[in-house]
Amino acid sequence: MELSPERSIQVQNALGADVIMAFDECTPYPADERVAGDGVRRTLLWAERCAKAHARPADQALFGIVQGSVYPHLRRACAQALVAMDLPGYAIGGVSVGEGHALMSRITEETAPLLPEDKPRYLMGVGLPEDILAAIGHGIDLFDCVIPTRYARAATVFTERGKIRLTNRRFRRDAYPIDTSCDCETCTAGFSRAYLHHLFQANEIVAATLSAIHNVRVYQRLVQEARRAVLEGRYAEYARAFLAARSADA
Repeated sequence: MELSPERSIQVQNALGADVIMAFDECTPYPADERVAGDGVRRTLLWAERCAKAHARPADQALFGIVQGSVYPHLRRACAQALVAMDLPGYAIGGVSVGEGHALMSRITEETAPLLPEDKPRYLMGVGLPEDILAAIGHGIDLFDCVIPTRYARAATVFTERGKIRLTNRRFRRDAYPIDTSCDCETCTAGFSRAYLHHLFQANEIVAATLSAIHNVRVYQRLVQEARRAVLEGRYAEYARAFLAARSADA
């Protein structure tokens, strides 16, 4: 099946999502400058075709995606061309593809200021709590990531002090919830670490469901608290305290 920019937009128009994405080329990591440059040129040509094919601009926001791998001048050129298209929002793509936290954070810090402050900035495919906190500090508004549910399927859950793996033998008789400070349905309904350990050992699918409920709630609370800290002018302090509490996995 051939998936063109136009066909991509047709599918997204039919799905009816509030935010839809321009068809882009996500450059792998590592990539040399020539390959990354080709990806930027193709991404920009496709973005123009997507904008022309978009049939529901009144109720669906089409975001452009900034590519350019790890090359600042390519990121700048891509961002400037997309901003000139006056789209409803903009995404930073081509990160979280193996480059590591430090490089991802650097790319985000360099690219986000190139995008309009009065339109949503979206960082694609990110990430761990520390990635999200760093990106919010650089001006990012939106995220998507499979980590909360993927980790849950692997018995890894987030707590106030870091990650824990519920298949660890030390949780066989642990009567505490995943996190005593958590208000999710899993933690408040009496599902103990020991019971979840048993479910994972028995290969019961409900183990992944209960763990995913918890992890998604952790992420909801993370961004709610981060938003509050931004509005109150204490974001840097909040982020430092959050990371200090999770300096080592529980």
